[in-house]
Amino acid sequence: MTKLTFPEIRCGVVVLTSALLGAQAQAQSLTVSSWVPPTHFVHTDFLVPFAQQVAEVTEGRVTLNILPAPLGGPAQHWELARNGIADITWGNFTYEPERFIPMWFAEFPNAGIKAEAQSVALWRAYEEFLSDNPVFAGVKMLGLGLFGGGQLHHGARAITTPAEITNQKFRMGGPIQERMLTALGAVPVAAPATRAYEMLESGVIDGSLHPVESVMNFRLEGVLTHHTIFPNGFYDATFFVAMNEARWNRLSEADRTAIEGIIGETLSAAWGRNFDVQHPLAVERLTAAGNSFVDASDELIGTVNAIYDDMVADWIVAAQSAGVADPQALLSFYNTTYASLAGE
Repeated sequence: MTKLTFPEIRCGVVVLTSALLGAQAQAQSLTVSSWVPPTHFVHTDFLVPFAQQVAEVTEGRVTLNILPAPLGGPAQHWELARNGIADITWGNFTYEPERFIPMWFAEFPNAGIKAEAQSVALWRAYEEFLSDNPVFAGVKMLGLGLFGGGQLHHGARAITTPAEITNQKFRMGGPIQERMLTALGAVPVAAPATRAYEMLESGVIDGSLHPVESVMNFRLEGVLTHHTIFPNGFYDATFFVAMNEARWNRLSEADRTAIEGIIGETLSAAWGRNFDVQHPLAVERLTAAGNSFVDASDELIGTVNAIYDDMVADWIVAAQSAGVADPQALLSFYNTTYASLAGE
C-alpha cells in the first residue's frame, strides 16, 4: 500500500478546501420580503413555487428565503428592494402614485378582467415603452401583474346607480380610484387593503374597492356583503416583483441566465393565472355565504366611461412629463395586446 507523503496530503487538503470554498462562493440565498400572511395565495401559490423554480433552474446554487414577517409596510416594498434591504420584494405601484405615473394607464377602468392576459400585456408594454424610464432604476424587474379587475363592494346595500354612490365612504388605494370616486360623488378614504376590515368594523368607511378575490382572502365577507360588478373592471392595480439590481448583478452569469428563463413574461403570466383561479372561487364562496352580486347599471357604466375619457386625457400630459415619449401609443399597445390575449 502506497503511503502519501505530507506534501501530497497537504496538497490534497488544499484542493478539497478550494473546491468547498468555491461551492460556498457560488451558493446564494436571497431574502424575500412579503407583506401578506403565509396563508395568502400570493405566498403559497406564487412565491413558494417561484422559489422552488429558482432553486431548480440554478441546481440549488440560488435559493430564496421568504422572510416570516415583512421588513416594512406594503408601500415600502419598492424601496426595500431598490436599497437592498431585501433582495426581492413584491408590491403595488398604486401605493406610490406620484412616483409611478407611467403605470397609471393599466389602472384605469376597463383594463380587463382576465388577469393572465392583463399581466402579460403589461409586461410586454413595459418592455416596449418603459424599461428604460428612470423611475424603474435600481431594480431588476422580475415580473409585473394586474389582478383581473377591481370592483365596488359595500357593507350594507347594493350599489347599481350613480345616485346610490353619493356620499358613501369607500376605502381606496390610489389616485385613479380616488378620482373616480370623487367624480361619482363618493368620499374616498386612502388606506391599504390590509386595513379594510378594521375600518369597516369601526364605521370609518361604508365600502371598499377590491378585486373579488380580496374580499375572500382578506376575510372581508362578513363586513362587505354587497358586490357591484363592472363587466370590464371598475379599476385595477399594477404590481411588481423586483430584485435589487446590484444583488442581481452579483449572481453568476450562468445563474442569471437560468433565472431569466422563469421571470419576465413567464412570471407575469403565473401571477395572473393565480388571480384567474381565485376570482371564481371567491364568487362561489361569497354566494354560498349569502352575499349578493349585482351588475352595474348601464347608467353607472356610462358615467364611469365618461370619467375614464377625462382621466386618459389628463394622464397623457402627466405621463409625458414623467418621461413617457408616446403615452397614447403605450395605452393602445396595452389594450390591443390584452384584447388579443384575452380572445376579445
